[in-house]
Amino acid sequence: MIYTKDTLIGEALDNDMSLAKYFLEMGMHCLGCPSSRGETIAEACMVHGVDCDALLRKLNATDAKNVLA
Repeated sequence: MIYTKDTLIGEALDNDMSLAKYFLEMGMHCLGCPSSRGETIAEACMVHGVDCDALLRKLNATDAKNVLA
């Protein structure tokens, strides 16, 4: 899966729960909340003041490593 600014957080976590650490690092501690799972990655970054492109690089790099493992 390739993560984009429009990817829902719930979709990303359903695809790979190990990505939760990156959301927790940015201060998003409400990952189990239904409303947070319905936010896009861009929306979450905006609310938490995080560089969305930097987060996407981490998410996509981690997913690529997991696919190759």
